[in-house]
Amino acid sequence: MKKQPTLVLFCGLPGSGKTTTARKLETQLPAVRLCPDEWLTDLGVNLFDEEIRKNLEIRHWNLARELLKQGQNVIVENGLWSRAERIEKLRDLQGISADVELRFMDVPFDELWRRVEARNRSGSYGTVPLTRADMEKYAGLFEAPDEAEMVLFSRVVRHRPD
Repeated sequence: MKKQPTLVLFCGLPGSGKTTTARKLETQLPAVRLCPDEWLTDLGVNLFDEEIRKNLEIRHWNLARELLKQGQNVIVENGLWSRAERIEKLRDLQGISADVELRFMDVPFDELWRRVEARNRSGSYGTVPLTRADMEKYAGLFEAPDEAEMVLFSRVVRHRPD
């Protein structure tokens, strides 16, 4: 009997380690990894262009659903800051047989900011400089998954810094 595919959703703020973890996971599973920041960078699009980002994320989601239907493992690396976004993804998968794993990147703000500062200095490909004010704003918008939400997923992995 063939094992059903796995969808891995990443939930975390900038600097939490989503891309680093997803890159390792894509070879371990193996899986198709969909990272909007990398695609936007490759296309020469400003990472803050919200309309294009929204359209790309919709396209990625449609592709993820098709890949799951074909039995492929998929990693969606959007960040999914809101509970409503995560629940919407689960609802949208009704009728598709797949395990849905949530990777919650649970990193304290000071550590996030330290990582983002280092990334800002490095000028890493696929990133844009963020200010502390940006990060504070994002942290205020972020809704960490609670226990009631986590039980909805096939599996939850909470990543905390070493």
